[in-house]
Amino acid sequence: MTEQPYTSDDLTAEAARQYAALAEDPDFMGVGEMMQDSAVTSLAPQHTAEDIDGQSNDADGVTWRQLLPFEADASEAYDLAQNRVYDLIRGAADVSAWAVQLGADQLQPEDHTLTVGGDGRPLVRLHCAFAPEVDDAARAAFMNGLGQLVAECL
Repeated sequence: MTEQPYTSDDLTAEAARQYAALAEDPDFMGVGEMMQDSAVTSLAPQHTAEDIDGQSNDADGVTWRQLLPFEADASEAYDLAQNRVYDLIRGAADVSAWAVQLGADQLQPEDHTLTVGGDGRPLVRLHCAFAPEVDDAARAAFMNGLGQLVAECL
């Protein structure tokens, strides 16, 4: 069998390029359509879908469509939310190479981050990723230890 004319790094770079291209110019209408039946995160723990419009819903919590129905004045509010989501996607940092490499290394991003702030805004934010076998307690211990170490250095 002949050796491949490319390296695994070439594949990772191409995957990162394509991943970045997907977010570079998102389909505006697609953003709105994807939002419709998606749960509004802040409302999921406190409310059910029936609390807002009296209808049951299969989604976990209240969807954007239920929170900001298309009828009447709420359509304008939905459009504003859609525009803000679209702008957030377009303004997101390009972490495509990092994300693809995490997947290639089979690492899992940690939900918690370490943020060093100044003047009311973050100056540094550290995101960590762990191997699947690193349990939650070890992840928390690492993040706490890292936070203490950073605090001592400041």
